Order: sequence, then C-alpha cells, then structure tokens
Amino acid sequence: MRRPLAHFRTHCLLALGLSATGTAWAVHAYSQFGDVRYPAGFAHFSYVNPAAPKGGEIVLVPPTRQSNFDKYNPFTLKGSAPPAMLGMMFDTLLVGNMDEPTTAYGLLASDVAVASDRMSVTFQIHPQARFHNGDPVLAKDVRYSFDRLTSQQAAPQYRTYFGEVKTATVLDERRIRFDFVRPNTELPLIVGSLPVFSHKWGLEGDTHKPLDQMVMDIPIASGPYRIGRVQFGKDISYERDPDYWARALNVRQGQFNFDRITYKIYKDPTAQLEAFKAGEFDYMQSFISREWARAFTGRAFERGELIKAELPHGNAGDFQGFLFNLRRDKFQDVRVRQAIALAMDFEWLNRQLFYNAYSRVRGYFVASDFEAKGLPGSDELALLAPLRAKLPAAVFDQAVPQPPQTALDPASGHTLRDHLRQARDLLKDAGWTYRDGALRNAKGQALSIEFLDSSGSMGRVVTPFAKNLEKLGIQVRYKVIDFALLQKRMDVFDFDIISNRTVGSEAPGTELLERYGSRSADVEGSGNVNGLKDPAVDALLDKVVSATSRPELVTSLRALDRVLRHGHYVVPHWYGAVHRVSWRAKAFARPADLPRFYQPEKLVTTVWWSPTATPSPAKVP
Repeated sequence: MRRPLAHFRTHCLLALGLSATGTAWAVHAYSQFGDVRYPAGFAHFSYVNPAAPKGGEIVLVPPTRQSNFDKYNPFTLKGSAPPAMLGMMFDTLLVGNMDEPTTAYGLLASDVAVASDRMSVTFQIHPQARFHNGDPVLAKDVRYSFDRLTSQQAAPQYRTYFGEVKTATVLDERRIRFDFVRPNTELPLIVGSLPVFSHKWGLEGDTHKPLDQMVMDIPIASGPYRIGRVQFGKDISYERDPDYWARALNVRQGQFNFDRITYKIYKDPTAQLEAFKAGEFDYMQSFISREWARAFTGRAFERGELIKAELPHGNAGDFQGFLFNLRRDKFQDVRVRQAIALAMDFEWLNRQLFYNAYSRVRGYFVASDFEAKGLPGSDELALLAPLRAKLPAAVFDQAVPQPPQTALDPASGHTLRDHLRQARDLLKDAGWTYRDGALRNAKGQALSIEFLDSSGSMGRVVTPFAKNLEKLGIQVRYKVIDFALLQKRMDVFDFDIISNRTVGSEAPGTELLERYGSRSADVEGSGNVNGLKDPAVDALLDKVVSATSRPELVTSLRALDRVLRHGHYVVPHWYGAVHRVSWRAKAFARPADLPRFYQPEKLVTTVWWSPTATPSPAKVP
C-alpha cells in the first residue's frame, strides 16, 4: 500500500506505536514503514479460508537438494536438521503474512510497544501461550532462546542477524524488553522473528547441555505441529497438535489444516520425479526448465490426476549466480572475474536449454525497486561521494554494469567471439598469458577452476561454459558431490566457484550484513559465501539497516547494488516470473485467490487443505 509522502511520518508513527508527542503504547502489530493493513481484532488474513476443514495428510519433498538429516536441532552449524522444522514447530513473537512484507502481527506476543526514541521494543507474552509440554511460554523462555541463539554454540548467522540487539531484559513474568545498539526501524521485526523454545530444552538435572551438544534432544517448542513418525535421516512426519494454543487466534485462522505433513528425502532428482509420478508423494516444485517442459508429462497429467501449474506471484526475483570465492588468490583481480563472466553465453543457454523460460539476472535485487540503473542519481551520489576514495572511478562515471549479451545476428550486436576477445584482453592486463598449454601467471601457475554441484543438474550449463573458458586457456573441472559434503565445503570455504540462490525479498535489510559484511567473511558457516571484505560495502550496509523510510531504503540498496555489480563478484544466472509447481489433484483443495508475496511450499503447508476432511465452522477469537 502506498501513501502520499506528506502523510508518511504520521502513518509511520502510528505503525511504530507512537503518538505525535513521542509516548509509546502497546499495539497489535508493527510495520517498518507505516502501513498496517489489518486493524486490531481482525478476523483472519484475506488469502485464507477461515472455514477450511482440519484433517488429512500430505506428503511432499523439500524444495532444496537436501539428501538426509542427522539431528533435531535446527540452530547449530554442524549437521542437517529435518526439512521445514522451524516453520512447523517454532512459534515466534510476531508473525508476518503473505501480503505485507514489512508488517508483522502478534503471535506469542499479544502486543508490542516501541520506545519513542526507537532504542528498544517491549513484548507482552500472550497469557494463553503454551509449549508442547504444557508449560506456559514466559519471558524467561524468550530470554533463554535469545541468549542461546546469540551464543558461540549457535550457527553464526544468528549472531549477525541479532547483532544490533544490545540486551534482552525480563521485566516481569510475561514482559521482555530488547534494547538496541542504535535506532533501526527493522529491529522490532527482527526481534519479533525470534524462534522461541523452552528453557527446559536440553536441561539435565540443574544443568543445561551446550546448544551444540543438543543433537537428538527433541525441541520443546510451541508451534502448530510436533514431530511424529520418523525414518531417521530419510523421512519425517509432523503431526498437528490438536491442543495448539494459538488455533483460535486470528493470525492462525484457516491455516495449518493437515493432520499430518510428511517430507520424503530422495538423493537422486530423477528418482524423485519418477516417485512423484508413481504416487509416492503429493506435491513438488520444479526449478529446471527442461524438466518442467519434458518430464512433467504422461498419462497422469493427461487424465488430470496430476496438476501442472505456473502460479503467478509478486515476489522480488531470486538472486542466483556462480559465486567466486574471493579467498582464493586467483580471484582477487576484478579483471579475472569479469573475464570469466564474459565466457557465459546466457542467450544461447536460454534458447537451447531453457525453452526461453528465463530472464537474465542483472543485479543483486532482481525485478525490484532496489535495482540500480544507468548512472547514479543525486540521491545515490549523496551516499557514494563520501566513499569516493574507496571506490573505483567507474562507479561514478560509468553506467551500472550489465551482463554480457550475445545477439543472433552478428551485425546487430556483440557475439560470443567478441566477448571472448574482450576476456582475453582483460586476462592479459591482469597478468595471465597463454603458454605451455595453459593460461599462466608470472609465477607459471595455471589458471584452473572447479565448479561444485550436488545434483548434477548444473552440468548442462557448466559444459558449454567450460568449453568457452577453455578457449581462453582456463582449465575447468566440474565435480558432483553429495549435498551434505557440498554444504560442509561451503561452510569451511573450500571451493572455487559455487552455484548459489538467494530468495528475493521485498524489503532487504539486516540479513545483508551477514551476506555481504566484512565481519562475517571469515566466520565458518556464514552467509558471506564470496568472502567479501569491502569497507565501502560495509558503509552502504550501514545505510541500509539505518534507513527510516522506504525512500531511504530504496536509495541505499540501489547504491549497494551499483557497488556490488562494479565488483563483478558473481557470474549472474537467471530467474523466472512464476512458481512452477505440480500436485496430486485429490490431495488438495485451496482458496481461489493467491496472496501477493509467497513461496509455494509455505502456501501449500499453511493455507491449503484436504478435500476429504470434514468442514467445520470458522473459529473466531
């Protein structure tokens, strides 16, 4: 929802729970930039069926290439937790919805109050909130969860994500206050997303086990599902809790309708697809255009037993690309990275392999208002000018870089040969020349690249890419390894180039500190896959997280996008404008309308329902 700028400050104050005089009071929701769609006491979110019946079972597969799981703790770095555990089992203080990307409503917290100076937020815990063991959810449990997740025992991304929270203070049995390092309009949403678990999880007598030693301890959480049947390492079922404490709340009406949700894990993607056709599970999402066009076919589709659909959405595009490991000396020179990117012919790939189903990723904030264009405007220059000494001159006097584009007609534009010639010159300027059968530097070291993959599906992309790189004298290896081993090698930064996808966001913010910030570059398991350390990027990230209005956020993200693109840290891939999904017709019923922003797996597991379940009246709080 858009508001006239003249009204923006007033609406922002109201959304923050502030009056014009700066006095804080408690409200039912929090919005980062001003609009709260649903008033206090609303009945349900617009995209759900509040009368959806409860019952039935669905079986699906993870949308990732997860090949096993070996623990029940989703918060530690080592090992793999079962798919979907966080969303199924852990309630949070606030909960978002699929129409408002920067607004959240009370769940475990019955209300939220932001201080007039925006330096703290206080949550009142809902008096009915209960853990699965029957204990009430108290402020001390919230504090316990926060302390554990920000400790050295948890995965490092939590310390970064909550890094601007200074302290968590228990005010009384059901009130907790979080104090911030600095004012940041996103921080109440970040703290509100804290997964809360019982202080009794991991308790042995009077002593708590360290979080990273809680491997097989079943979490004591408060979400709509509990762990049910398990074939450890392979399949897991989540059983709906009939006594779920929030089942009557408006933010849960019409949701979590299946009695049982089972995830099956397949190591081989071909076997997975054939198992779907054979009826072993009910739903899957396709990420490969050739598979979608040629493999999602057969009698079951012709008879209508299996539905194949391209669901529209309003999401920002996903960022995907081949990421260079900047910790490797051979990738330190920007000219080397730029030359390698010139060797990928996306237009050929799209015609020959992708059925023209994709658009090229241009920047880091795909298909959004945050994407930099042309030369920097006055608003961007105001942020970039103080950083001039830390930035290449091209940031200021050249248009933002675009991925190389080849033309069918050589007379109408650049060809692949043109790009390879440009790449050759860049490599020569960087000190790499062809001799003794390879492209070598002054020390005689050959330039070699290893691409890692966990499924083999990227092989058809790497093969023509590798042939082009080999024309430049670059030695290329393509290696397929198990997903768990790939994850481990990424965690310890043992790779050259990796294919990586990041789900798009309608309001990027604090998570970018962990993805591109210098502090996370050398932290094993962090999201800074590239190993990027750039003081100019750090300064712009600081502007992003301190933005107090939507226009400020847009400007800071465009400036960040511009600087990152001039760094040529990735070989950009492609993105699609729809979700390609398929499901068993008899397994699902669904509302007629789709929300604006959603991921299909979450939509299926939270909003759809079994057509064989018995309808029941809507429950209104």
